[in-house]
Amino acid sequence: MDISLLLTISMFITLVAFLLSGFPVAFTLGGTGLLFGLIGLATGALDVSFLTLLPDRIYGNVIRNELLFAIPLFVAMGVMLEKSNVAEDLLENMGKLFGPLRGGLGISVSIVGALLAASTGIVGATVVTMGLLSLPTMLKRGYSPSLATGSIAAAGTLGQIIPPSIVLILLADVMSSAWQQAQLSQNIFSPTPMSAGELFAGALIPGLVLVGLYILYQILVAIIKPEASPAIPPEEGAQLDTGFYLSLLKALMPPLVLIIAVLGSILSGIATPTEAASVGAIGAMLLGAARQNAKSLQNVLITLGCLIILLMIATFADLRIDRENVPTTDVIAYYGAILLTVIFAIGLARALWLLKTKAILNEVMTSTVRISTMIYAILIGAALFSLVFRGIGGDEIIESMLTNLPGGYLTALILVMLLMFVLGFFLDFIEITFVVVPIVAPALLAMEGSLGPIWLGVLMAMNLQTSFLTPPFGFALFYLRGVVPESIPTTAIYKGVIPFVIIQILALVMIALFPEMVTWLPKQLF
Repeated sequence: MDISLLLTISMFITLVAFLLSGFPVAFTLGGTGLLFGLIGLATGALDVSFLTLLPDRIYGNVIRNELLFAIPLFVAMGVMLEKSNVAEDLLENMGKLFGPLRGGLGISVSIVGALLAASTGIVGATVVTMGLLSLPTMLKRGYSPSLATGSIAAAGTLGQIIPPSIVLILLADVMSSAWQQAQLSQNIFSPTPMSAGELFAGALIPGLVLVGLYILYQILVAIIKPEASPAIPPEEGAQLDTGFYLSLLKALMPPLVLIIAVLGSILSGIATPTEAASVGAIGAMLLGAARQNAKSLQNVLITLGCLIILLMIATFADLRIDRENVPTTDVIAYYGAILLTVIFAIGLARALWLLKTKAILNEVMTSTVRISTMIYAILIGAALFSLVFRGIGGDEIIESMLTNLPGGYLTALILVMLLMFVLGFFLDFIEITFVVVPIVAPALLAMEGSLGPIWLGVLMAMNLQTSFLTPPFGFALFYLRGVVPESIPTTAIYKGVIPFVIIQILALVMIALFPEMVTWLPKQLF
């Protein structure tokens, strides 16, 4: 057997074995890369010059990668919204709105899951929060334990496919590199870039379709098995009067405004994902402060008012004063903008100080640093692993294997999707993203019949989402198991998520058969 083929197979098997043993992902990636790098040097299969490229790859692809700056900002935004009890208000009001319908509580969980996905994007926090708040109510109202737990676990994973999400940011970075490699292998020396904004736009419609399929399933269960999802009796439901609708609007508006500001600025091209993430983080901080007391709410409203006026001034006035002839109106606008900026900065500082005194800011920053450090450590380990893998010729072997399959691109795509789905039973999305995607994506994108990186990226993202729900190691199942009563067996949770895994597979097939679901919106926006 060729030494390169032997090392490639051994390297992949060793990596998966260490990951399944529970060894930390970052150390597994880096350690496996280092081990086989030394073996490659000893056997002559690896040129030492490959290892000298590692510092440049880490500095260029990780440290200076502006897209990755969005990760800690989105994490901070999500953790702050979790601490702000946004989910509690949404679940309470949506439950009152849909509760009188059969299956209404399940529908409300799906809708709130979608809203939290677009604003927080953190699966663990969403599943635990909804499990603590919704599950007792659903069980009290007579919901089937499997349906209730399955609905919560599935809704909590929507943050992986509905943008902006950390999965899509990481996939965008990996797919962008794979797309450049694929074009270079086709002798295209001025490769067309792929942006995270395009991937966000491509994932939006499939994400909403998935939410619609979840809701449709809740309706079908309510029709076929009404005893599994009963309605709240009318006499126990909320009075749908003006007061209720005002309360509903108050719960909905803050996260909706934040979603529109972040996602809208990305999709419209006004801001990059990193810039939009900074807007989201600041917006979440202000929202968190506004929910503390009436005085802080007044401070936040003044702060936001200054920001809105500042944006209007920047839109309608020319604030460059280094011109020869500056109209008086522009001079006034310039100094007015300075004053508004100072007021905004003071208001933001007061909001942050309030969050610090409430011990909220410390928790948010600690969680942000912990999660971001983990991701960056994995990125560095993945850089070493992929460098050694390419150095021993692994990428060429994988490309040759995929291109020589009978049936061409379709067979290769199905094989890769099956591999990712099966690995999802044992590995989480980060491991699959940095282990499998960089290996197979360049070959798939270079093959005839490829529909481009955006479509393939969304297809992979939808596949990765199932890894949160597939036993035995689905993370959403572990999060939920930690908060459900002991009276509900683990088998009930597994049984409850199976229909939602099937729904996700159905959505995957729909994306494959109707690629316009993914490609239409990016074409319109970009």
